[in-house]
Amino acid sequence: MSSTYQLNHLRELESESIFVLREVAAQFENPVLLFSGGKDSILMVHLAVKAFHPAKIPFTLLHVDTGHNFQEALDYRDALVERIGAKLVVGSVQEAIDSGMVREETGFNATRNYLQTAVLLKSLEDGKYDAALGGGRRDEEKARAKERFFSHRDEFGQWDPKNQRPELWNLFNGRKLYGEHFRIFPISNWTELDVWQYLAVENVQLPSLYFAHEREVIHRDGMLLATEGGLIPVREEEKVETLKVRCRTIGDITTTGVWRSEASTLEDIIAEVSMARQTERGGRADDKRSETAMEDRKKAGYF
Repeated sequence: MSSTYQLNHLRELESESIFVLREVAAQFENPVLLFSGGKDSILMVHLAVKAFHPAKIPFTLLHVDTGHNFQEALDYRDALVERIGAKLVVGSVQEAIDSGMVREETGFNATRNYLQTAVLLKSLEDGKYDAALGGGRRDEEKARAKERFFSHRDEFGQWDPKNQRPELWNLFNGRKLYGEHFRIFPISNWTELDVWQYLAVENVQLPSLYFAHEREVIHRDGMLLATEGGLIPVREEEKVETLKVRCRTIGDITTTGVWRSEASTLEDIIAEVSMARQTERGGRADDKRSETAMEDRKKAGYF
Protein backbone atom coordinates (compact mmCIF):
# COMPACT_ATOMS: atom_id res chain seq x y z
CA MET A 1 0.00 0.00 0.00
CA SER A 2 1.48 3.31 -1.04
CA SER A 3 0.73 6.70 0.38
CA THR A 4 1.40 10.14 -0.98
CA TYR A 5 2.13 13.34 0.88
CA GLN A 6 2.42 16.60 -0.99
CA LEU A 7 3.32 20.03 0.26
CA ASN A 8 1.74 23.10 -1.23
CA HIS A 9 4.09 25.93 -2.08
CA LEU A 10 3.50 27.77 1.22
CA ARG A 11 4.45 24.71 3.27
CA GLU A 12 7.52 24.21 1.08
CA LEU A 13 8.59 27.78 1.80
CA GLU A 14 7.85 27.30 5.50
CA SER A 15 9.95 24.11 5.57
CA GLU A 16 12.87 25.80 3.80
CA SER A 17 12.83 28.79 6.17
CA ILE A 18 12.60 26.62 9.28
CA PHE A 19 15.56 24.59 8.01
CA VAL A 20 17.62 27.79 7.65
CA LEU A 21 16.60 29.00 11.13
CA ARG A 22 17.70 25.70 12.66
CA GLU A 23 20.99 25.84 10.73
CA VAL A 24 21.65 29.26 12.24
CA ALA A 25 20.99 27.96 15.75
CA ALA A 26 23.38 25.06 15.08
CA GLN A 27 26.24 26.98 13.42
CA PHE A 28 26.42 30.25 15.36
CA GLU A 29 27.08 30.99 19.01
CA ASN A 30 25.13 34.23 19.46
CA PRO A 31 22.61 34.99 16.68
CA VAL A 32 20.14 37.87 16.81
CA LEU A 33 16.88 38.41 14.91
CA LEU A 34 16.28 41.89 13.50
CA PHE A 35 12.73 42.99 14.30
CA SER A 36 10.98 46.14 13.08
CA GLY A 37 7.30 45.36 13.64
CA GLY A 38 6.80 44.93 9.89
CA LYS A 39 5.13 41.91 8.29
CA ASP A 40 8.38 40.22 7.22
CA SER A 41 9.95 40.36 10.68
CA ILE A 42 6.61 39.23 12.16
CA LEU A 43 6.72 36.26 9.78
CA MET A 44 10.30 35.54 10.86
CA VAL A 45 9.35 35.44 14.52
CA HIS A 46 6.33 33.23 13.78
CA LEU A 47 8.54 30.78 11.87
CA ALA A 48 11.13 30.79 14.67
CA VAL A 49 8.45 29.99 17.24
CA LYS A 50 7.35 27.03 15.08
CA ALA A 51 10.93 25.91 14.46
CA PHE A 52 11.86 25.60 18.13
CA HIS A 53 8.54 24.84 19.82
CA PRO A 54 8.02 24.01 22.67
CA ALA A 55 11.25 25.77 23.66
CA LYS A 56 11.58 29.55 23.45
CA ILE A 57 13.23 30.94 20.35
CA PRO A 58 17.06 30.92 20.73
CA PHE A 59 17.43 34.43 19.30
CA THR A 60 17.45 37.83 20.94
CA LEU A 61 15.29 40.36 19.06
CA LEU A 62 17.05 43.56 17.97
CA HIS A 63 15.11 46.65 16.89
CA VAL A 64 16.97 49.65 15.48
CA ASP A 65 14.63 52.43 16.58
CA THR A 66 14.87 55.63 14.55
CA GLY A 67 12.64 57.49 16.98
CA HIS A 68 10.38 58.18 14.01
CA ASN A 69 8.46 54.91 13.99
CA PHE A 70 4.71 54.50 13.81
CA GLN A 71 3.37 54.08 17.35
CA GLU A 72 1.18 51.18 16.19
CA ALA A 73 4.32 49.25 15.20
CA LEU A 74 6.00 49.92 18.55
CA ASP A 75 2.91 48.84 20.49
CA TYR A 76 2.73 45.63 18.44
CA ARG A 77 6.45 44.96 19.04
CA ASP A 78 6.15 45.26 22.81
CA ALA A 79 3.03 43.08 22.96
CA LEU A 80 4.67 40.38 20.83
CA VAL A 81 7.84 40.31 22.91
CA GLU A 82 5.80 39.90 26.08
CA ARG A 83 3.60 37.19 24.56
CA ILE A 84 6.44 34.93 23.36
CA GLY A 85 8.79 35.70 26.25
CA ALA A 86 11.65 36.91 24.05
CA LYS A 87 14.50 39.24 24.97
CA LEU A 88 14.39 42.59 23.16
CA VAL A 89 17.36 44.89 22.61
CA VAL A 90 16.71 48.37 21.16
CA GLY A 91 19.39 50.34 19.33
CA SER A 92 18.45 54.02 19.46
CA VAL A 93 19.18 56.40 16.61
CA GLN A 94 18.17 59.31 18.87
CA GLU A 95 20.86 58.33 21.38
CA ALA A 96 23.40 58.12 18.55
CA ILE A 97 22.45 61.66 17.45
CA ASP A 98 22.64 62.98 21.01
CA SER A 99 26.08 61.44 21.52
CA GLY A 100 27.45 62.84 18.27
CA MET A 101 27.99 59.41 16.69
CA VAL A 102 25.79 60.39 13.72
CA ARG A 103 24.47 63.69 12.42
CA GLU A 104 20.81 64.20 11.62
CA GLU A 105 19.75 65.30 8.16
CA THR A 106 17.85 68.55 7.68
CA GLY A 107 15.45 69.83 5.05
CA PHE A 108 12.11 68.77 3.57
CA ASN A 109 13.36 65.31 2.59
CA ALA A 110 15.35 64.60 5.75
CA THR A 111 15.18 61.05 7.09
CA ARG A 112 16.82 59.05 9.83
CA ASN A 113 16.74 55.90 7.73
CA TYR A 114 20.37 56.18 6.66
CA LEU A 115 21.46 56.69 10.27
CA GLN A 116 20.29 53.18 11.12
CA THR A 117 23.42 51.59 9.64
CA ALA A 118 25.85 52.98 12.22
CA VAL A 119 23.46 52.12 15.07
CA LEU A 120 22.94 48.59 13.73
CA LEU A 121 26.68 47.93 13.44
CA LYS A 122 27.31 49.28 16.94
CA SER A 123 24.46 47.17 18.35
CA LEU A 124 25.88 44.04 16.70
CA GLU A 125 29.34 44.81 18.05
CA ASP A 126 28.11 45.63 21.57
CA GLY A 127 26.06 42.43 21.72
CA LYS A 128 28.89 40.35 20.19
CA TYR A 129 26.35 38.86 17.77
CA ASP A 130 27.92 36.61 15.13
CA ALA A 131 24.80 36.34 12.95
CA ALA A 132 21.90 38.69 12.29
CA LEU A 133 18.67 37.26 10.88
CA GLY A 134 16.76 39.63 8.60
CA GLY A 135 13.46 39.49 6.73
CA GLY A 136 14.83 40.55 3.35
CA ARG A 137 13.26 38.89 0.29
CA ARG A 138 14.71 38.65 -3.22
CA ASP A 139 11.54 39.95 -4.87
CA GLU A 140 11.67 43.26 -2.98
CA GLU A 141 14.51 45.07 -4.71
CA LYS A 142 17.31 44.31 -7.17
CA ALA A 143 20.09 44.58 -4.57
CA ARG A 144 18.31 42.13 -2.27
CA ALA A 145 17.94 39.74 -5.20
CA LYS A 146 21.74 39.30 -5.09
CA GLU A 147 21.81 38.03 -1.51
CA ARG A 148 22.52 34.45 -0.48
CA PHE A 149 20.75 32.85 2.51
CA PHE A 150 24.05 33.18 4.44
CA SER A 151 25.50 36.57 3.51
CA HIS A 152 29.03 37.22 4.76
CA ARG A 153 30.02 40.58 6.27
CA ASP A 154 33.61 41.65 6.92
CA GLU A 155 34.92 43.04 10.21
CA PHE A 156 33.55 46.47 9.25
CA GLY A 157 30.06 45.08 8.57
CA GLN A 158 30.47 45.60 4.83
CA TRP A 159 28.95 43.43 2.08
CA ASP A 160 30.69 42.51 -1.17
CA PRO A 161 28.04 41.32 -3.65
CA LYS A 162 30.76 39.98 -6.00
CA ASN A 163 32.33 37.77 -3.35
CA GLN A 164 29.58 35.50 -2.05
CA ARG A 165 29.82 31.84 -1.21
CA PRO A 166 28.06 29.17 -3.27
CA GLU A 167 25.09 27.45 -1.62
CA LEU A 168 24.76 24.04 -3.26
CA TRP A 169 22.33 21.37 -2.05
CA ASN A 170 21.27 23.57 0.90
CA LEU A 171 24.78 23.46 2.37
CA PHE A 172 25.47 26.74 4.18
CA ASN A 173 28.99 27.86 5.04
CA GLY A 174 29.02 29.93 8.22
CA ARG A 175 32.80 29.99 8.69
CA LYS A 176 34.20 33.39 9.49
CA LEU A 177 37.17 35.17 10.99
CA TYR A 178 37.11 36.91 14.37
CA GLY A 179 35.14 40.14 14.19
CA GLU A 180 33.21 39.14 11.08
CA HIS A 181 29.55 38.16 11.06
CA PHE A 182 26.79 36.90 8.80
CA ARG A 183 23.44 38.29 7.74
CA ILE A 184 20.93 35.48 7.32
CA PHE A 185 17.81 35.74 5.13
CA PRO A 186 15.54 32.72 5.77
CA ILE A 187 12.60 34.06 3.74
CA SER A 188 14.65 34.98 0.66
CA ASN A 189 12.48 32.94 -1.70
CA TRP A 190 9.12 34.26 -0.46
CA THR A 191 7.18 36.86 -2.45
CA GLU A 192 4.99 39.57 -0.98
CA LEU A 193 1.93 37.56 -1.96
CA ASP A 194 3.36 34.42 -0.33
CA VAL A 195 3.83 36.34 2.91
CA TRP A 196 0.25 37.59 2.99
CA GLN A 197 -1.19 34.20 2.06
CA TYR A 198 0.82 32.44 4.75
CA LEU A 199 -0.07 34.98 7.44
CA ALA A 200 -3.73 34.47 6.53
CA VAL A 201 -3.47 30.67 6.69
CA GLU A 202 -1.68 30.86 10.04
CA ASN A 203 -4.09 33.52 11.37
CA VAL A 204 -1.22 35.75 12.51
CA GLN A 205 -2.20 39.02 14.16
CA LEU A 206 -0.78 42.16 12.51
CA PRO A 207 -0.43 45.88 13.31
CA SER A 208 -3.46 47.94 12.32
CA LEU A 209 -1.26 49.94 9.91
CA TYR A 210 -1.56 47.16 7.36
CA PHE A 211 -5.32 47.55 7.12
CA ALA A 212 -7.26 50.44 5.61
CA HIS A 213 -7.67 53.38 7.99
CA GLU A 214 -8.02 57.14 7.75
CA ARG A 215 -4.79 59.13 8.02
CA GLU A 216 -3.56 62.61 7.13
CA VAL A 217 -1.23 62.45 4.13
CA ILE A 218 0.48 64.58 1.50
CA HIS A 219 1.34 63.80 -2.14
CA ARG A 220 5.10 63.96 -2.80
CA ASP A 221 7.20 62.51 -5.63
CA GLY A 222 4.45 60.13 -6.69
CA MET A 223 3.93 58.82 -3.15
CA LEU A 224 1.53 59.39 -0.28
CA LEU A 225 3.41 60.20 2.92
CA ALA A 226 1.86 60.33 6.38
CA THR A 227 2.20 63.66 8.21
CA GLU A 228 2.41 61.79 11.52
CA GLY A 229 3.65 63.92 14.41
CA GLY A 230 4.85 66.70 12.12
CA LEU A 231 7.93 64.66 11.18
CA ILE A 232 7.63 65.55 7.49
CA PRO A 233 7.79 69.31 6.83
CA VAL A 234 4.98 70.30 4.48
CA ARG A 235 5.80 72.62 1.60
CA GLU A 236 3.50 75.56 0.85
CA GLU A 237 2.21 73.98 -2.35
CA GLU A 238 1.46 70.64 -0.66
CA LYS A 239 -2.02 69.98 0.64
CA VAL A 240 -2.70 67.81 3.70
CA GLU A 241 -5.61 65.44 3.06
CA THR A 242 -7.36 62.80 5.10
CA LEU A 243 -7.55 59.62 3.01
CA LYS A 244 -8.27 55.97 3.59
CA VAL A 245 -4.88 54.28 3.29
CA ARG A 246 -2.80 51.36 4.47
CA CYS A 247 0.88 50.37 4.58
CA ARG A 248 2.37 47.63 2.41
CA THR A 249 5.75 47.93 4.08
CA ILE A 250 6.56 49.58 7.41
CA GLY A 251 9.66 51.59 8.23
CA ASP A 252 10.57 55.09 9.33
CA ILE A 253 7.55 57.43 9.00
CA THR A 254 9.56 59.84 6.84
CA THR A 255 10.29 57.19 4.18
CA THR A 256 7.24 54.91 4.34
CA GLY A 257 4.72 55.59 1.62
CA VAL A 258 1.10 54.59 2.22
CA TRP A 259 -1.37 53.35 -0.37
CA ARG A 260 -5.00 54.26 -0.96
CA SER A 261 -6.96 51.18 -0.06
CA GLU A 262 -10.23 49.75 1.17
CA ALA A 263 -8.64 46.47 2.33
CA SER A 264 -9.87 45.71 5.84
CA THR A 265 -9.04 41.98 6.02
CA LEU A 266 -6.14 39.74 5.00
CA GLU A 267 -8.32 38.34 2.22
CA ASP A 268 -8.83 41.87 0.91
CA ILE A 269 -5.07 42.51 1.05
CA ILE A 270 -4.31 39.29 -0.85
CA ALA A 271 -6.75 40.27 -3.59
CA GLU A 272 -5.26 43.78 -3.74
CA VAL A 273 -1.63 42.61 -3.89
CA SER A 274 -2.39 39.99 -6.54
CA MET A 275 -3.56 42.77 -8.86
CA ALA A 276 -0.89 45.35 -7.96
CA ARG A 277 1.48 46.49 -10.69
CA GLN A 278 3.94 48.23 -8.40
CA THR A 279 6.14 46.53 -5.83
CA GLU A 280 5.74 47.28 -2.15
CA ARG A 281 9.05 49.16 -2.09
CA GLY A 282 7.74 51.40 -4.86
CA GLY A 283 6.35 53.42 -1.97
CA ARG A 284 9.65 53.78 -0.11
CA ALA A 285 11.23 57.23 -0.42
CA ASP A 286 14.64 55.94 0.72
CA ASP A 287 14.89 53.73 -2.40
CA LYS A 288 14.28 56.67 -4.72
CA ARG A 289 17.37 58.70 -3.85
CA SER A 290 19.43 56.93 -6.54
CA GLU A 291 19.33 53.89 -8.83
CA THR A 292 21.65 52.02 -6.45
CA ALA A 293 20.36 53.41 -3.15
CA MET A 294 19.69 50.02 -1.54
CA GLU A 295 22.91 48.39 -2.73
CA ASP A 296 25.01 51.34 -1.54
CA ARG A 297 23.42 51.11 1.91
CA LYS A 298 23.88 47.34 2.06
CA LYS A 299 27.57 47.62 1.15
CA ALA A 300 27.97 50.02 4.07
CA GLY A 301 26.30 47.62 6.51
CA TYR A 302 22.56 48.21 6.14
CA PHE A 303 20.31 45.18 6.48
